[in-house]
Amino acid sequence: MTSVRGNRLNWVAVVVLCFAVVHGAGPAFAGTALQPQVKRLDDIAPKRILFVGNSYLYYNDSVHNHVRRIAEENGPHKPVDYQYKSATIGGARLSHHFIESLLQRGRLGIDKPFDLVILQGGSGEVLTVQSRRAFANTAAEMAVKIRRTKAEVALYMTPAYVQPHEDYDPDMIDKIVRTYVKTGNELGALVIPVGLAFDLAYERRPDIVLHKTFDGTHPSMLGTYLAACVVYASVYQKPVTNIRYDYFGAVGEDEARFLRAIADETVREFYK
Repeated sequence: MTSVRGNRLNWVAVVVLCFAVVHGAGPAFAGTALQPQVKRLDDIAPKRILFVGNSYLYYNDSVHNHVRRIAEENGPHKPVDYQYKSATIGGARLSHHFIESLLQRGRLGIDKPFDLVILQGGSGEVLTVQSRRAFANTAAEMAVKIRRTKAEVALYMTPAYVQPHEDYDPDMIDKIVRTYVKTGNELGALVIPVGLAFDLAYERRPDIVLHKTFDGTHPSMLGTYLAACVVYASVYQKPVTNIRYDYFGAVGEDEARFLRAIADETVREFYK
């Protein structure tokens, strides 16, 4: 697996210094640093979390299951207290989800409202001006409905494609960062920097395999493990470096240690 970025600017510099236009080619975004305005949730100990997205979430036993297992080990609550649900549609864009139904109390087997809803857009939604605008509009509409239930909103920043994906582009991560950070800032939502963690891991270890090698888009088991670590560290503001969870031995000790360190570094640098 080759590096996603090669010798291009470090992602931290991209987040802090990059100026760009997400919804068009004009100067509307010039002068606005791509830094997340929301550094943490109001509730840093949510018990009931809904994940909404597609196969990026449900591959490899689902991100929500891994996050829950990390939380059961690392806190802040007792294992029985967590109630996570994942609503995914293969190949879906954010607009394909009927959020009103998912938010209905008891509809997904949870009697109380969710504390947090994490929204993951389709990978291709960052590729064009039109699709970026549609993603931002859909996220805004969903955020209003989510907040009516008193839940908070987070955006799951997707990873970039790698080879052999037909739309592989070494600049894709920049489009992703611009789209998710700008949208998150407009909504006052937490942005979870999964895509940046993948990018940093590839820079540090170009041979690591975080994507399925046959398509260059879906996460491998290592990619899902990294994503879960980033989600947990972002939501609960707790480091994962010293956790023991390794998906019951499926993730090697050296790789797990490396990916946990990448997750903590990414979260620390992104929100500081």
